[in-house]
Amino acid sequence: MDIPAMRANFAKAAAVGDEAPLYFYSHLFLSHPATRALFPLSMAHQRDRLFAALGEVVARVDDLDSLVPILQQLGRDHRKFGTVAAHYPAVGASLLATLQHFDDDWNEALARDWTAAYGLVADVMIGAAEESVDQPAWWEAEVVEHERRTVDVAVLRLRPSQELPYEPGQSISVETDVRPKLWRYYSPATAPRADGLLEIHVKAHDGGPVSTALVRRVGVGTVVRLGPPLGHLTLDAESERDVLLVAGGMGLAPLKSIVDHVARTGPPRRVDLFVGARIEEQLYDRADLERLAAEHNWLTVTFAVSADKQSPLEQGDVGGVALQHGPWTNRDAYVAGPAPMVEDTVGRLLAHGVPAERVRSEVFSPSRPSPTLEGEVTE
Repeated sequence: MDIPAMRANFAKAAAVGDEAPLYFYSHLFLSHPATRALFPLSMAHQRDRLFAALGEVVARVDDLDSLVPILQQLGRDHRKFGTVAAHYPAVGASLLATLQHFDDDWNEALARDWTAAYGLVADVMIGAAEESVDQPAWWEAEVVEHERRTVDVAVLRLRPSQELPYEPGQSISVETDVRPKLWRYYSPATAPRADGLLEIHVKAHDGGPVSTALVRRVGVGTVVRLGPPLGHLTLDAESERDVLLVAGGMGLAPLKSIVDHVARTGPPRRVDLFVGARIEEQLYDRADLERLAAEHNWLTVTFAVSADKQSPLEQGDVGGVALQHGPWTNRDAYVAGPAPMVEDTVGRLLAHGVPAERVRSEVFSPSRPSPTLEGEVTE
């Protein structure tokens, strides 16, 4: 496959903005009307997600070692939409039609390469879905606690109707009847527990239908649906090294689950957690984190604010504050939060001498299609 030519071709479609996903979905729904039922009634918040994810996945087809596990996770995850093997050719045909429509230089070689690449993607995803038929496509879970921590942040505790296996640091998609067929990813802030309860942190974003519903319209007793776990920000099970955790914003949740995992299962190790926000009032989980630090002598929690000169907390970007407390060269490091914070912190850690293979990160951004593709979808 001519991967550079394929990427250049997809870039032409991406350059036209909303026109490409509009053409893609129009082609899909007109040529295969049955697929319309897989998507929400309003496409306003969905239109670019599948198309963007398709382009990003297929463009990575030259790196199978990293791509195949991602595709397997996505194949299992997409069962929650009602996706079956027969849907994949329809999506592939519409993808190729869209790429051809926006490229005057489209040719048979590009068509062959995209057909082969998409065929590989579809085969891996279909195989993973078929292998997981003994697992639920999604889990129902009751909201047993709903606590508003700030005007726009809520902490929800959920009780799944049956065991939902996941690893600390992974993400789980959530759907509610208030916003049917709209799934958004959130990381449990708790490690798996015997009673099955899990905690998610949700921030309502302007224009975010699911996050707004979970914060402002969902309450105790509401039943939501949870998708299979995704993501790679998981604790290295083979390592007994001490741990450095650096969180910004809602990136706290997966790192808190790692703290919870160490507390529940060990092995005993030193954990230093740094939590950053712009102003002190945005540290929505401060009381619980201070409780954890008081209960566990192996845990230190440090708060930092970047735009609150009146606060007595440490001042500065959380990555910079964390580096001031080093050295960290013998640690496993985990970083989660907004893209600029993650990029800055990872860069500082690498320059500090932490080996790249011991730095794991996750971007929390409303623009990402899934946590397996560069980051986390939290509206």
